[in-house]
Amino acid sequence: MTRLDQLRGPGKAKRHNARTIAALTGNPGCNRRAVLDAAGVDKLKLAEAVGFPGSFGQSRFALTRGNAFEAMLKADDCALLRSALGAGDAKLRYQDLGADSDDTLTDRHERTLRLLAGAEAALIDHPLLTLEVAGQTVYLEPDLVAYAHRGRLQVVEIKSFAIVDGQADSAKVSAAATQAAVYVLALRELLGRLGMDPLLVDHEVILVCPENFAMRPVAVRLDVRKQLATLRRQLSRLSSVGDLIAALPDGLTFDPSRPAEELTAALGHVAPRYAPECLSTCELSVFCRHEAAGTTGALGRPVREALGGIESVAEVLALASGAREPEPAQAEAAALLRAALRLREEAVAAADGSRAGAAR
Repeated sequence: MTRLDQLRGPGKAKRHNARTIAALTGNPGCNRRAVLDAAGVDKLKLAEAVGFPGSFGQSRFALTRGNAFEAMLKADDCALLRSALGAGDAKLRYQDLGADSDDTLTDRHERTLRLLAGAEAALIDHPLLTLEVAGQTVYLEPDLVAYAHRGRLQVVEIKSFAIVDGQADSAKVSAAATQAAVYVLALRELLGRLGMDPLLVDHEVILVCPENFAMRPVAVRLDVRKQLATLRRQLSRLSSVGDLIAALPDGLTFDPSRPAEELTAALGHVAPRYAPECLSTCELSVFCRHEAAGTTGALGRPVREALGGIESVAEVLALASGAREPEPAQAEAAALLRAALRLREEAVAAADGSRAGAAR
């Protein structure tokens, strides 16, 4: 049994997909997530085992709407999608690699390799890509890959959230861009293995969403170079997570079948880096939020970074009020806190004076 198997327990390793890989970039400084993901631990079951289950993942309504929107776009050889992409030329043929339900993952991946090696102009549906994540081969299935007429590959990401008057929810767009960057990275690595130029895969991806409140599609381009750089760094960090694992006590396990007290103690051996954004990207976030109560980290990254080195809210209040003398490294933060407290007290006094005057 390897060290990762021991950390995970007897269950199968939880395999990554594009969503989970994209989520790795959300909090790259979290050692806890790095260790658990490298070992393939089922974090959802682990959260339930320690008594902090969370509602995680897409709602049933969002999944249904997304599937309906995608099916509508791909009907009649992607007629509606071609219109949104401005790719109405009949030479850009539609190729559905998922049409053969008897295909194994390996078969479909081989078919994807053959089609991409041919460099034919096509709309490629259900391609199957691979990416190495912490020693695991992860299979990825983009919504669509478009071979443009000039021989470049573009990832097409289909989402069901609306773009209203040219604007969309920034968090959802950011998540879609990061997920698409996972596919771009996988495609570039695949072309490299085929002896082709990885830069044939465009760093601009196409996001297709409903326009306004109808189901009419609109296509926008997103530059994912920033997301690609972040993704490479985090995947590299997962590959070098061995040092973190080597420092853990012998016999430590995160097997969800173990008692809650044992698992809570085991999690305490791996440093987390909780931030409120974790609630939308990590299955263990409710436990980490409870654990972080009373710390500056629970207030968000901007607060934690502005108060670098001051870990607890109680210490922040003591430094602000002057009840505690700051250490040399805390002097600058303490001065800012005292100034903020003074301004707050002046504002409260002014507001109280205005209310008293109004009452008279």
